[in-house]
Amino acid sequence: MSLLPNPDPITVPLVLKLCSFPPPRRLFSLRLRRFTRKSSSLLPLVAVSSLSATAAKPTRWREKPELAESDSISLLNERIRRDLGKRETARPAMDSEEAEKYIHMVKEQQERGLQKLKGIRQGTKAAGDGAFSYKVDPYSLLSGDYVVHKKVGIGRFVGIKFDVPKDSSEPLEYVFIEYADGMAKLPLKQASRLLYRYNLPNETKRPRTLSRLSDTSVWERRKTKGKVAIQKMVVDLMELYLHRLRQKRYPYPKNPIMADFAAQFPYNATPDQKQAFLDVEKDLTERETPMDRLICGDVGFGKTEVALRAIFCVVSTGKQAMVLAPTIVLAKQHYDVISERFSLYPHIKVGLLSRFQTKAEKEEYLEMIKTGHLNIIVGTHSLLGSRVVYSNLGLLVVDEEQRFGVKQKEKIASFKTSVDVLTLSATPIPRTLYLALTGFRDASLISTPPPERIPIKTHLSSFRKEKVIEAIKNELDRGGQVFYVLPRIKGLEEVMDFLEEAFPDIDIAMAHGKQYSKQLEETMERFAQGKIKILICTNIVESGLDIQNANTIIIQDVQQFGLAQLYQLRGRVGRADKEAHAYLFYPDKSLLSDQALERLSALEECRELGQGFQLAEKDMGIRGFGTIFGEQQTGDVGNVGIDLFFEMLFESLSKVEELRIFSVPYDLVKIDININPRLPSEYVNYLENPMEIIHEAEKAAEKDMWSLMQFTENLRRQYGKEPYSMEIILKKLYVRRMAADLGVNRIYASGKMVVMKTNMSKKVFKLITDSMTCDVYRSSLIYEGDQIMAELLLELPREQLLNWMFQCLSELHASLPALIKY
Repeated sequence: MSLLPNPDPITVPLVLKLCSFPPPRRLFSLRLRRFTRKSSSLLPLVAVSSLSATAAKPTRWREKPELAESDSISLLNERIRRDLGKRETARPAMDSEEAEKYIHMVKEQQERGLQKLKGIRQGTKAAGDGAFSYKVDPYSLLSGDYVVHKKVGIGRFVGIKFDVPKDSSEPLEYVFIEYADGMAKLPLKQASRLLYRYNLPNETKRPRTLSRLSDTSVWERRKTKGKVAIQKMVVDLMELYLHRLRQKRYPYPKNPIMADFAAQFPYNATPDQKQAFLDVEKDLTERETPMDRLICGDVGFGKTEVALRAIFCVVSTGKQAMVLAPTIVLAKQHYDVISERFSLYPHIKVGLLSRFQTKAEKEEYLEMIKTGHLNIIVGTHSLLGSRVVYSNLGLLVVDEEQRFGVKQKEKIASFKTSVDVLTLSATPIPRTLYLALTGFRDASLISTPPPERIPIKTHLSSFRKEKVIEAIKNELDRGGQVFYVLPRIKGLEEVMDFLEEAFPDIDIAMAHGKQYSKQLEETMERFAQGKIKILICTNIVESGLDIQNANTIIIQDVQQFGLAQLYQLRGRVGRADKEAHAYLFYPDKSLLSDQALERLSALEECRELGQGFQLAEKDMGIRGFGTIFGEQQTGDVGNVGIDLFFEMLFESLSKVEELRIFSVPYDLVKIDININPRLPSEYVNYLENPMEIIHEAEKAAEKDMWSLMQFTENLRRQYGKEPYSMEIILKKLYVRRMAADLGVNRIYASGKMVVMKTNMSKKVFKLITDSMTCDVYRSSLIYEGDQIMAELLLELPREQLLNWMFQCLSELHASLPALIKY
């Protein structure tokens, strides 16, 4: 008996030989809707979710071993899961018209960001296309420095010398660069336009190999790989922020009692602070999209007051605010400041959730948060846990986001699409900084210090006990207190013994994260009260602690701290009107890596107040690219070096709307290839109801690639690997689905020529083919008008032709993460 779908070159005619013996036990719980057959070419199909295994585990269908040797569907499924897995916390679909509106909004923000960047980096010229330039001044290079020539690749700078060109008698300055196969000389003006410093996001600055002057194809491939990686990052950011801009909430009312709250601020606000107050107020009361603002201000410059006013604006309308701090010590300090500031408003309840509390206290707070009886909740990452259920969360304030782990950052990011978010940082993580600079996120900079602040005096030297004792004695003699910071808990006891011997009559204590909660709390409280004179600690004191009388900090083994950490630690002192001192001690300099030495010299350069922002930008090039877009991207940066990578990034952002791909509806895609696979009778019997399963397969393909992948995996999980004829049916579904995603509406073969009718632009085609890993497919494809064509070496039989189409489209489809798909 023959069961055929509606005749159509897309849906493969399927011939089934049915046997009369009883069907096997049910393996799927199929909840089928009954469809009437339509006249269209599509079969009525069932949702993928109806595929679910029963408890019974059947004997699998046994295919012939030779049919299982090569499984290109599994390889494609693995890639789809890798590319789409994290995104399948499904973002709602967006139509092209809506996307156009939001892309325009993002572009406007980005232009503002680029203008802001130019304002911050005075004296550096922008590239001709409006993107920021990271090119290097040849005079700033030292002999032996590695450089990148945009067209030739990576070389070693030798020097600048005068030489007489062939067609002139006047000597000109030339830049000499050594490559793997010879020396190049460039006129100085040309070098200024094409050279970049080669920096890597890890300890070593040495490239794997120098480029060759005689063969630039290797360099071009490396550059292309970096460009595609950049484009993927940009698209990821675009999608995240398009969806954030799409969220709606009513603007908060402009409440007259806000002026009363602001009037309680005991200091005169600096001009930058006033602007930050205004920025946040506009975000909350004039915009209909959730706020995502970075407040970047040096330690003690008044970021907390900006957050307090935002909190008041939100909680006065009945919503809740969450204040997230990286350490218990900082959370407790925030709680104290907020409680004092809101003491005049008894109806606003403030709570601190931390490991200092008993189980009963914690349970009581969790219930209050859930019922909305707690208006402001302060705490560490425990606030992000699944047990904390908010009644009506309106605002999230994140202090020092760089101190949180990856999972916590992801959770913070998930809030950004639904609630207003305010991030406070003296040294933003590079990702945060980058977003601020490029306009995907708004930033307010507080760079003017309070009038009474005096710059911290920084001393950088090798470690000697005599120097340490002298520094501590000077501070104690003027009635002050001292922080003594080490990178690890292990060395604290040794330092304690040394200091107790040197200062037998002085109260000294230790503080670190492994101590019991009460003990740590009591130690910090006694230090804040001035009872403890010297606090030996780890970087648990890095963020936010405000102890006016502590004006000397000693940091041992500085080479083990990140630049941002050192900057924050140094900011623990110098909060009063006394001159503060930061002593940075390192072991023998010969033991330090180049990167550690560079960190330290950068810190010394930034002695003036208010330079945390510029420091973070410098840190981008020193500390590691992994924190920006993930560790897996560091290899792509290594291909071209950080400076060229970032310039390519800004260039990509400025042209992002050119790399959009428009998919076509699945049911409009025509695959003109006629194949009649016959399923083996044993497999037909084993499937029990093959037509229903074919219906499900096509329904999955019609929905999206993720659904088709899940369907295939479920089918194999429950029935084992399908026979070759079923694989051909599945491959036609995959080919059609991939074609729809790529904007291809028809594929046909004419002799040795395969033609794909498409709506994609030439620029999109170039990016896709540049990123293809297989030279065979890349070199065979040509773009002409509205067609992508490939000339094969010979005319293929139909099944081989389908396999070629499957592999070629798989290669093209792999580039989709680098394209905007609206």
